[in-house]
Amino acid sequence: MHIDLPEKRYYKIGEVAKAFAVNTSLIRFWEKEFDVIKPKKNAKGNRLFTSEDISNFKLIYYLVKERGFTLDGAKQKLKENLNGVVNNHEIISRLESVKAELIKIKNQL
Repeated sequence: MHIDLPEKRYYKIGEVAKAFAVNTSLIRFWEKEFDVIKPKKNAKGNRLFTSEDISNFKLIYYLVKERGFTLDGAKQKLKENLNGVVNNHEIISRLESVKAELIKIKNQL
């Protein structure tokens, strides 16, 4: 899954939800369920997600939505084999971005 977010220090919950094409309630739910997601909160209480949080969301999205893991299964997989899952996900993510770039070049020809 290729996420199209600009390079910023913090992302609002609406931006994150739009990038993943999910509801903001799912983002809040995953925040409560997974300990690896720890957004900062401003004075108003709005959540501000870092790029590390976004990469954790990508990993969770990959496990739950694309691989079909349950939430408990995804939590267990993250605890057991975090490096292996992250490496596989990074490889897949890079390949998808290369594919998207190649398709873009092909369409320009």
